[in-house]
Amino acid sequence: MWPSLHDWMFALGQFFQTGGWVLYLILWVSFLMFTLILERISYRVWAYPMQRASLLDYLQGQSSPVKKLSAVCDLDLALKSQFQMIKNLITLCPLIGLLGTVTGMIQVFDSLALYGTGNPRMMAAGVASATFPTMTGMAVAVAGLLFYNRLSRWSEAERNRLRRVLHEESAA
Repeated sequence: MWPSLHDWMFALGQFFQTGGWVLYLILWVSFLMFTLILERISYRVWAYPMQRASLLDYLQGQSSPVKKLSAVCDLDLALKSQFQMIKNLITLCPLIGLLGTVTGMIQVFDSLALYGTGNPRMMAAGVASATFPTMTGMAVAVAGLLFYNRLSRWSEAERNRLRRVLHEESAA
């Protein structure tokens, strides 16, 4: 039997409550990162094939090497677009997770200062608050890195193909 939507929402609420405010920041960064990744995937699937075909037609009808180079450079820039931002967001996720570790450990030290070592529940809540954001930041970064590497390799391969086409056109 599948859990209901209410059960999912309750579990998600507990997760965010345990991890603290840092998880909302990780959620925002991951939303932005995966939006950019989806944009790159949609560019690869729909826009790029049409742009490449249009470029090849343009190169065959063009005699000026400067205009050919300019057209290839425009498509080269489009292929590289957004990758630096995605890479920066991937790098940012574990750092935000470490911020959650620091805030969670501050909770542990606060509970130790107020209640001493006799209240293990307060200490356990702080340790959980410290580990959840770290785990979440690392998981989001690894997932983003998998998509980034795949898309980046494809983009580099297409850029190399464009260079070969330009080289062949200039040699002919």
